[in-house]
Amino acid sequence: MKNNKLINILRSRLALALTIVIIISSSCSENVLEETPIDFLSPGNAYSTPGGVELGIIYLHTYVRSSFYNLNMPYFATGTDVAYYGEAPGSAGYMNDYASECVPSGSIPSSFWSSGYKLIQLSNLIIDGINNSVDKSLWTSEAKKNALLGEAMFFRAYAYRMLVYLFGDVPLQKEPVTTAKTDFARSSKSDVYALLESDLTFAAANLPKRGSETASGRITQGAAWHLLSEIYLAEGKYQNAVDAASHVINDYGYALMTKRFGSQKNIFKTENVYYDLFTKDNQNLSTNTENIWAIQFEPNVTGGLSYMGPRGFGPAYFRMGNTPDGYTAFRGELYNGSYTGYSDTLSRPVSWARPTSYTCYTIWKSDFKNDYRNAEACIKRHFYFDNPKSAYNKKEIKWSLYNGQRSSPLKDTTQYLYPYFMKVNTPLDYYTDLARSGGGYVYKDVYAMRLAETYLLRAEGYLGLGNKDKAAADINMVRSRSNAKAISASDVTIDYILDERVRELYSEETRLLTLMRLGKLVERVKKYNDNPVITTLNIQSRNDLYPIPQTVIDLNTGAKLEQNPGY
Repeated sequence: MKNNKLINILRSRLALALTIVIIISSSCSENVLEETPIDFLSPGNAYSTPGGVELGIIYLHTYVRSSFYNLNMPYFATGTDVAYYGEAPGSAGYMNDYASECVPSGSIPSSFWSSGYKLIQLSNLIIDGINNSVDKSLWTSEAKKNALLGEAMFFRAYAYRMLVYLFGDVPLQKEPVTTAKTDFARSSKSDVYALLESDLTFAAANLPKRGSETASGRITQGAAWHLLSEIYLAEGKYQNAVDAASHVINDYGYALMTKRFGSQKNIFKTENVYYDLFTKDNQNLSTNTENIWAIQFEPNVTGGLSYMGPRGFGPAYFRMGNTPDGYTAFRGELYNGSYTGYSDTLSRPVSWARPTSYTCYTIWKSDFKNDYRNAEACIKRHFYFDNPKSAYNKKEIKWSLYNGQRSSPLKDTTQYLYPYFMKVNTPLDYYTDLARSGGGYVYKDVYAMRLAETYLLRAEGYLGLGNKDKAAADINMVRSRSNAKAISASDVTIDYILDERVRELYSEETRLLTLMRLGKLVERVKKYNDNPVITTLNIQSRNDLYPIPQTVIDLNTGAKLEQNPGY
C-alpha cells in the first residue's frame, strides 16, 4: 500500500505552514527580531524545533509540487526542441514567440525568477532556524537535525540550479531576507555553483538512504547525488559528475526496472515494463528500484493537488467536431443518462504542449517497431471515430477522409490529434470531474528523478572525459530495458544523448533547463521546433540566457542590477 504519511501530515498542517510562512516573510519589527520567545510561535522559533522544521520541510515539498509539477511542467517543454503551444500556435503563450515573451517584461521569465527565489527564501528560513535554534536540547539526535538541514539545503540547491541555468549570474542569498532589501547584486556563476556543491555534498552525506526516508516523496541521498552529478556537468567537472552518478547507480540498491511490476494495465494490449513505470500507484512501491524522487499527488485529500499531465500534453480530440458524414466524432462515455463527448481512456487534454515532429517521429526512426517506449500503449498514434450513428464508427481517423472539407486544418494537427504520450495519463482511472473524464487532471505520482536519467547523466560525463565506450554502455543500459537496438561508441555525441533523453524522459525532464545548461537552446530550437505559424519561435542568440525581470531591476534601487546581454 502506498505510504501516504507525507500527504496525511500535509492535510492537517498545511494551513499552519502557510501561516508560519506569512508571519516570517512579513515580519520586520526590530523588537520581534531581537526577542527569542520559546513558548509561542514566532519568527525566532518557528523553525528551531524538530516539529517546526518538519512542518517547514513539508511546505517546501508542497511549494515545489504546486509551482513546478501541478500546472507548469509544460513551460519546461514548450519553447524548446520538443514542443510548442499547440492550442494556439500562432499566438504568444508558453514561450511560443521569444520576440514578445522572452523579454524583461515577460511573464515567464518573471515567473521562473520569483518561484526560484521564493523557494530559496523558504529554504533559508528553515536552514537559519536549524542553525540558530534557541534550545539545543530539543535536538535529541544530531543525525536527525542534519538530515532535515540537508533536505532544506537540497531544495535551496534545486532552486538555484534553475536560476543559474536560466539567468547566469544571479544574486546569491544564503540567509533569509527579514527586512526590505533593495541592494541585491549579481554573483558569478562560479560562486553559485560553489554553494550548490556545498549544499548537495552536505545533503548527500546526511539525508536518509533509499528505504529509510520517513515518507514517500521525501528526499534521500540518491536524489542529492543525482542532482550533484548534473551540477558537475554544468561546470565541466566530468570526473566528479561520473563519480556522483556512480554513487546513485552502485550504492543504494537502485536498478532499472526490466520486468513488468506492480499494477499492470492492459488496455491497449501493448503495455510493457516502461508503461508500468507510469501506472498509478507504481511509483512508490518498494519494488520499484528505479524511482529516486517522485512528486506526491493524492485524490480526495486536502492539499493533495492534481497533476495536469493530460491537460498539458495531450491532444484535444473532443474538439474536432463531426465525422465525414456529419455525426459527432466522439460520442464519449455514458454519464448520468447522456453521452459526455469525452473518452475515459484519453481524459480531457487541452494541447498546451504539442510535441514537435522531432519528438513524435524523427527520434524513433531506427527503432520504430521494437522500442517499447514507442508502443501504442506508450505513445497513442491511432485514434478512431466513436459514434454508432456514423458509417465511420470505429474506423481510424484520417484527415484525408474529409476530402479537404475541414474548416480548421491547422488545429486538426496542432490541437485536435497528434501522438499522445500516455505516460502523462491514467486511463480508466479518474477521480474527479467524471462528466469530462477527469477534466485533464490525474492523481498519480510523477517522477522528478529516476535512475534512467542518472545513467544518461553519467554517459554525458563519460563523453566529456572522452570515454565513449563507457558512455555507450550507459546509454545501452537504458535502451536495452526498452528493447531498443544497442549503439556503438562511435554513435555517442551530446546530441545523441539529448535524443535519448527525449525518448526516455519526454514530459518528465525539465527540457528547457537541460538545453540551457548545455548552451544548446537556440541551436536546437532553430533545428527542430516546427511550429507551423511562428518559424523557430522567433528565437535569437540572446535567448541562450533569459532576461532579468525588469520589475526586479527597477525595485533594486540600492544597487545596479545588470541586465543580461541583448535585452
